[in-house]
Amino acid sequence: MGEEVTLHHDRSEDELQRRRLIALMRVVFGVVLAIVLALAIVNESTENRLGIQVEKNWWMFAAGALMFFAIVILIDVLTPKRKLSTITAIIFGMFAGLIATLLLGLVVDYLKQTYFPAADARPVTAIKVILGLGLCYLGAATVLQTQDDFRLVIPYVEFAKQIRGPRPLLLDTSALIDGRIADIAEVGLFQTPLVVPQFVIDELQMLGDSSDRMKRARGRRGLDVVTRLQRSPRLDFTRDETVVPGKDVDQMLVELARLMPATIVTTDIGLNRVASIQGVTVLNINDLANAMKPNVIPGEPLTVHLIKRGEQPGQAVGYLDDGTMVVAENGEPAIGNEVSLVVRSTMQTSAGRLIFGRIPDEGGEGQASSTDGSAREVAGDMPGPGGDARSAGAPAGSPERSKGGQGRMPRNPRR
Repeated sequence: MGEEVTLHHDRSEDELQRRRLIALMRVVFGVVLAIVLALAIVNESTENRLGIQVEKNWWMFAAGALMFFAIVILIDVLTPKRKLSTITAIIFGMFAGLIATLLLGLVVDYLKQTYFPAADARPVTAIKVILGLGLCYLGAATVLQTQDDFRLVIPYVEFAKQIRGPRPLLLDTSALIDGRIADIAEVGLFQTPLVVPQFVIDELQMLGDSSDRMKRARGRRGLDVVTRLQRSPRLDFTRDETVVPGKDVDQMLVELARLMPATIVTTDIGLNRVASIQGVTVLNINDLANAMKPNVIPGEPLTVHLIKRGEQPGQAVGYLDDGTMVVAENGEPAIGNEVSLVVRSTMQTSAGRLIFGRIPDEGGEGQASSTDGSAREVAGDMPGPGGDARSAGAPAGSPERSKGGQGRMPRNPRR
């Protein structure tokens, strides 16, 4: 709970500093405008260029400057969510409109000189001004509506936010709740920026405020991981506040990953599949954990704590520190003890790796007693990534047994 309060405090401090800076800029703008107005009144008081005596009607100029100041500040206050990409799009569209106006103006002048040489030039000037206003509007509106697709029109130009350099890692809610991402990042495995979207933090806060005890614990654990990543001096951590379309967090994550572009880090198999279908790269923490497990060779000694019986008579089951399931073929008498095994074979399944071993007999290692059939049966009881030992050894008809000997699917921490 303390870490959640700290995260809120950091955000409020950033917002307070931004507001103070904007207020200071408004004050400076008003002072500079007043100074310029005063100097202009003093310099022009002896002349009558506009047909107005400046020294007697200075209040008119002051009122005009005050109105201009009020209009500028009003525009600033009414548009708090301005984006650099939007401003750039407007400027680019207006620039394109001005170029088009210049070209069409040359055509209008040519037609006027050819067919109406004695005509008054003032209507032609008015036509060119109106034409310019219309083309600038159309240019800005067109660029605003198609700014995300401009890479197809102008090479190497896009009005979307991009992070240069290596592709950043976009952290999902499930990866933050899982917590292993913080340990992996702090050992220096990732050399790319870590990005947590604001809508992911909002979802964690919603879970942390839930009335359900399990959801509340998951949400607070995720917030603790965010704070840990944010405070780590070795990590390039960023909280992204980009607003993206989408009905749920998964859709917004996929869309944000496409815009940045970035790699999504998750433990949610559903999000993994959806992102892969849409062409977004995904890093699954469970796949990374399986890839990092050490390899064992038949004949290599192995120490494991046996905790329960296996499927076949005489078998016992234990687990390594990384969650790898180990089957001792003659280990039933040693259940509850830590024993030394000799690895006989290994089996790789979609749920993880399975190791078969045997406790050496007094006269030697003995012969392996497992068959391919028993290996497949035990593999069917193997817990999936993120599972626990309770699913191993479940009856064949149990709902905890997955079909095809693949183990249980990882549970989405959001649910």
